[in-house]
Order: sequence, then structure tokens, then C-alpha cells
Amino acid sequence: MSCPIGINPLTWTNDDMPELGGDTPLETCLAEAKLAGYDGMELGNKFPREPAPLRETMARHGLRVVSGWYSANLLARSVDDEWAAIANHLSLLASCGATAMVFAETTGCVHGDRTAKLGSRRVLAAAEMEALGARMSQLGARMAARGVRLAYHHHMGTVIQTETEIDALMAATTPDVGLLLDTGHLTYAGGDPLRVAKRHAARIAHVHCKDVRSIELAAAKTADLSFLEAVLSGVFTVPGDGAVDYPPILATLASADYRGWLVVEAEQDPARAHPLTYARKGHDYLRRTASAAGL
Repeated sequence: MSCPIGINPLTWTNDDMPELGGDTPLETCLAEAKLAGYDGMELGNKFPREPAPLRETMARHGLRVVSGWYSANLLARSVDDEWAAIANHLSLLASCGATAMVFAETTGCVHGDRTAKLGSRRVLAAAEMEALGARMSQLGARMAARGVRLAYHHHMGTVIQTETEIDALMAATTPDVGLLLDTGHLTYAGGDPLRVAKRHAARIAHVHCKDVRSIELAAAKTADLSFLEAVLSGVFTVPGDGAVDYPPILATLASADYRGWLVVEAEQDPARAHPLTYARKGHDYLRRTASAAGL
């Protein structure tokens, strides 16, 4: 098997904090991603939102469209209303060859609020989790019919953050709902990426390879920082530069015959973490380690 390696534009420019890399042109992001050896890139706010211009832009740099984030509100609206809201994004991904959508429930989220402590996030009751799972399963089935897998992104500051919440969501949904395994977010939440990879291997549809710096993580947890303040403190870095033990995780994916993307994603301040340097570091480590694991 062979898994392509992609990267998220967060290495260069941050959608939630435009002051981080806000002046960096998309062309720079794409050119440097190709220079660092990547096969593709996930979408961000600077990308064209029409299929033809997007395909032309990516082709110019020899890169593929990996996926793209979608903020869902299934706790607050019906499946039909969500389907209508997701239509343009789904069509864009499908027309550009992406086979998975990065999907997160953002009702009551706090991850984009620099003043909101992570401890203030919404926590779902069991009945709410069941209702969310039922709606998400219906939406996932509709997406699958269009050739795009719903890859659920557990994320700090949202209603699905912890290992227990991931387990509950997987139990409440059908296989039409895939799991996006994010090693950095799960480690931040106090979970074990290897344990989750083993338990839900058959459901993993997309992987974000985000690493964490132990000292900064401990300080962020002690202070109950907001997600964005934790990012600014340097809590995240590229794979191979932090505390996450990637070899057994990647070996577990190989054993499960995982065939999706491995995506380097690390929210950092580009003024402190030179984008091309870290892009190369993450790519080279991941290529070497994934190859040794059989991916």
C-alpha cells in the first residue's frame, strides 16, 4: 500500500488568527509545499472556491486537493438543512478528487475564541450524543453516495474532544461516519492516539499528524488556556518534533490496510516557526517513519 502525504496550510497561514501569516500569498504556501515534497494540500480560506480555478491552481504546483474543513451545526438544525449548507463544499471536494471531508460539529464550540478557556466548552448529555449520531449517520450516507467520506474531526474546544467522546460518537453512528484521527488534538485532550487507532482502525478515514510539545502542553492545561492562546504558546509542532510516538500508530494503520492521506498539520506562529523549515521537517520524518511502518 502507499499513502500520500499532504499538509495543511496552517503551517503558513492561520484561518482562525489572520494575523498569523495573513500576508503570505497562497502561491507561496503551494510552492513551498511542493518544494518540501508533499503530494497535496488541504484547503483554507485563501483557496479558490470554484472547481475549475481550484484545479488549475493546484495543477500549476503539481499538488492534489486533499480535503477541506467543514463546520457543522447538526445539533441545531435538521439533516436536510445541513445537507443544503454543505452542498457547495461537498461539490467542490468531489469535483477535485477529494475522497474525504474534514467534518466537525461546531455548535457551542469555543476553539475559535481567543478569550474562551477550553474548560468552558459544551459537553453533551447522552441523549444529545445519540441525536447527533443519528443525524450525522444520515448525512454521512448522503455524502458517501457522492463519493466523499465524512471524516469526523475530534477537536479541542468542541463537543467531541476526549477519547471517551470519540468512543461515544463512533458507537452512536454507522460506518458511513468515518473518524479523522488527529494525534495532536487527542494527546492534548489526555487521550491515547495509539489506543484509539487500535480500537477504531476500521473507521479511520483520514489522519492529521500533529505533534505536541510536552512542556507547553502542561503549561496550557494548568492555565486552562484558550485553544488559540495555546497555539500561540507553541503547544503544537510537526510530527517528529514533539512527544507523540508515531511508529506504533503508523504500524497500526498499516495493519488495518489504511489507504488514506497522512496530513502534516501544526498550528504555529510562522514568525517563530519558519514554514518551509518545519514543512520539510514534518514531511521527511513522516515519509521515513510511515515507510518503515509499511505505509
